[in-house]
Amino acid sequence: METLKLTLNVDATRQGIRDSLFAQLDDAQVASITQGVSTLASSDGQCHDVGEVYEVIDGQALDARVKEDAKAVYGILAQAEAQVHGCPVEHTHFHEVGNHEAIANVLAVCLAVRALDPSRIEATPVQTGAGKVQCAHGLLDIPAPATAAIIARGIPVVPETREGEWCTPTSAALILHFVDAFVE
Repeated sequence: METLKLTLNVDATRQGIRDSLFAQLDDAQVASITQGVSTLASSDGQCHDVGEVYEVIDGQALDARVKEDAKAVYGILAQAEAQVHGCPVEHTHFHEVGNHEAIANVLAVCLAVRALDPSRIEATPVQTGAGKVQCAHGLLDIPAPATAAIIARGIPVVPETREGEWCTPTSAALILHFVDAFVE
């Protein structure tokens, strides 16, 4: 595949990104990806820091490039959390993004990107959403602080927002890691 185009101006959640990628794969590829992360997705484990996440990723029977992509995404998340909380990366504490289901979802996106093997990924500006979101730190404005920190690293957003959280810290990290250029 030459150029992969992602439409993120309505839904930039990790589920939306995953579904968009899966729509371009055949059923056998989707089944292989889903099966590859199913054990991790169905466990109720929790990683509290980036080192624990890396251990879980390294423990998966996956291609080294997929593991590198997933660890890069979690590195972006850890940097954003450190920035928001004013602490070193090694002292960041993961809540929602550290559960095994979230890690499995990141791995599924990484696997789908590698299966499509695009030479370039382009995306529209991102829909962040508007309003409030309940999380481990209480009720936060949308975009959540970690999402805003990642977006500030060069992700353009659409000016018109929709009610709800349409770009999470995890999806922002996936976008920052994989997207080569933003187009209208």
